[in-house]
Amino acid sequence: MARHGENIRKRKDGRWEGRYLTYSKEKGRKLYRSVYGRTYEAAKEKLTMKKISLLNCQGDSGGNFREAPKEASEELPGKAVPSNDGCTQCPMQSEAFKFSELAARWLEAVKQTRKQSTYVKYSLVCRIHLEPLLRDVGVSVIGKALDWGKLSGGLSESIQKSICCVLNQIFKFASRQYHIVMPAWDRPVFRRKNKPVEVLTRKEQAGLLSVLCQKTDKAKAAAVLCLYTGLRLGELCALKWEDIDVEHGVIFVSRTVQRLSTEGGKMKTALLETTPKSEYSRREIPLSSMISGLIAGIHHDGEYVFGKDKPMEPRTLQNHFKRLLKKAGLKHKNFHILRHTFATNCIEGGADIKSLSQILGHSDVQISLNRYVHPSMDSKRRCLESLSRFYGQIRGQERGAGEGLL
Repeated sequence: MARHGENIRKRKDGRWEGRYLTYSKEKGRKLYRSVYGRTYEAAKEKLTMKKISLLNCQGDSGGNFREAPKEASEELPGKAVPSNDGCTQCPMQSEAFKFSELAARWLEAVKQTRKQSTYVKYSLVCRIHLEPLLRDVGVSVIGKALDWGKLSGGLSESIQKSICCVLNQIFKFASRQYHIVMPAWDRPVFRRKNKPVEVLTRKEQAGLLSVLCQKTDKAKAAAVLCLYTGLRLGELCALKWEDIDVEHGVIFVSRTVQRLSTEGGKMKTALLETTPKSEYSRREIPLSSMISGLIAGIHHDGEYVFGKDKPMEPRTLQNHFKRLLKKAGLKHKNFHILRHTFATNCIEGGADIKSLSQILGHSDVQISLNRYVHPSMDSKRRCLESLSRFYGQIRGQERGAGEGLL
């Protein structure tokens, strides 16, 4: 089986094969070549040395020198640099082409194709974690400077995953756009952890609803709406009156709000209205007559349902929810627990998983099952009680059969 991300596999004859990408000047296209070793470590060492030799513009196994296409060379600054063996080294493979410039070009490409929130996240990873260590490192020697211990020291697993994601995408961008064979590096293996996700118990839901039904205001209405529809916090804050069809009982989800870092300016962050999390998050959610009446009861002349002329700040709604929990005698919980509780209640109430997945805005029903549907202790107890009744019926039938024989 091939090692993930390394292009190394074990052959049927017992040897290990490592494949690398090179460029054939004669054929005018990229080709795959192989190196072999008796062990995985030997094949990996040979593969690494081969990639380093390609970066230094040495000859490949076919005797052809790897050169970048003209169109790629023209985009990069600097002139061709002669290498030690006399061949011409393209500037993108020389130390004159720095990692910071490669990362900047990749970010510019990302900015044109990804959501703004994604671009901001990637740019922060580059600026805070990658550039301090790799800023002035030449692309051709980046493998030597890439020290994962320094990059990941003291960071959470989620940030480490983000760094790996950004590095992999930068390397793929370099290979795709400029035909640069990037060095192999030992990526850390992250094991998926099933974090326990909380939901409100029946008792907690009853206590919270008793508070929410007292003198309904915007914050209380938002909590009730989430508990009955599973809307995300940002989707609630971005909800406009034009998105709600009270007559037909439908909510149209088409936007969300996020607080993102800004480039320059007086404020470090700004509340921005963006498209939903994914294309599947654009959806229509039916409303019950009770929820339609609740929304009609808080109607005002502003543009946003839970704001006025601008969307409500998500942190503000979270703070309101914190106070409501305290009033209900409950411990502090994140607002997102209402979405988890909604999904669990739907399953326990007999809703089909496909409909629930569409209401939640998921691309796959497995996301709804694995992440958001959590059997409560009450449902587990009812399951075992029903099993006890089933065993009781079996025992009763056995006793009846025994008495008949006697």
